[in-house]
Amino acid sequence: MSPLPPSPFPFRSLAVVLNPQAGRGLALREWPRLEAALNAHTLPWSWLSAASAEDALSRVQALPPGTAVLAVGGDGTVNRLLPALVGTGRMLGLVPLGTGNDFAGMLGLKPGNFDSALSRLSRPPRAADVLRCTYSGAGQTERQEWLMNGLGMGFDAQVAALLLKAPAQLPGLGRYLWAALSAVRQLKTETVEVLLGGQTLYAGPSCLVAVMNGTRYGGGFMISPTSDAFDGQLNVVLGTQLSRPRLLALMLKVLRASHMSDPRVRSGSGQSVTVRWQSGVVSHLDGELIGTQRQISVELVAGAVQLLSAPV
Repeated sequence: MSPLPPSPFPFRSLAVVLNPQAGRGLALREWPRLEAALNAHTLPWSWLSAASAEDALSRVQALPPGTAVLAVGGDGTVNRLLPALVGTGRMLGLVPLGTGNDFAGMLGLKPGNFDSALSRLSRPPRAADVLRCTYSGAGQTERQEWLMNGLGMGFDAQVAALLLKAPAQLPGLGRYLWAALSAVRQLKTETVEVLLGGQTLYAGPSCLVAVMNGTRYGGGFMISPTSDAFDGQLNVVLGTQLSRPRLLALMLKVLRASHMSDPRVRSGSGQSVTVRWQSGVVSHLDGELIGTQRQISVELVAGAVQLLSAPV
C-alpha cells in the first residue's frame, strides 16, 4: 500500500463552531454558502453541535489533539472559546459573521469572503497574544477572563449597552454610530487612575479607557491603530475630560485613526495595566457587558493562541 500524501493543512481535522446568534442571525443564514466553501476547499471538517455557548466550550475542550477550531461568528464567539484555546496549542481559524468582526477585521478578513478566510487555513499558525483580565464578578468575587480584542470602560461601554437598542436594520458600523450619538447625550466624566507597568500613565478626569490587543472596536472605530496582536504588547488609549462637542469631533478622528496626536488623548503600551475609577463605570470585555466596575487589571500573555487566520 502506498503512503497517504501529506496533508495540505497543519491540522488533522477541523471542528466548525458556529454561533447561530452572531450577526443577528447572519452566521446561520450564511451557513449553506459556507458549507459549500468548506467542501470546495477540501477541508477535513466536521460540525460541532452545541446547545449553548457553555456546551460549545466543553465540547471544544474535549476535542482530540490535532483538531483545529473554526469559529464562525464575531468577537464574542471567539471570546467564549478562548478558555479551550489559550496555552493548549489548539489552532484557531476565523470566519467573521458577527456584528462588528473587529479582531478579524484587523487581520484583513471580510464578512462573506469565505475563500479568503478558508485559504488561510493551509498556512502555518502564528502565535497571537491574548489579554488576561481580572475584575469583580457577582457578589464582588474576583473573576478572570481571556480577551482576544480588548476592553472598554466608560463611554465606549455605554455605547455597547446602547447597541442593544439600536435599529436592527442598520449595519454594524451604522448601529455603533447610532449608539455612540445616543451615548454622547448621556456623557459622564469620572476620576480615574491608570497604572501601566506599575507606573502612573494618567490620573484625572476621563470619559473612557480602552485596553486593546486589537486595533478597533464597534465595527470599525480605530481606537488603537498602532496595536499588533503579535508584538507582545498591550495598548492603552484614554480620553481625558471632554465636552460633548469635543467628544463628537474626537469620534470622527477615531474613525480616520487620526486621534492619537490629539492633546485630549493619552496612550501607552506595556505588559500590564490597572485601571481604577473613583466611582464605578460601565465596562465591556470583547464587546460583552460586565456591568459597573471600579477596577480592572489586565495582563498580556504573549503568543498564547495558535492563530491560523493571521495575515502573512
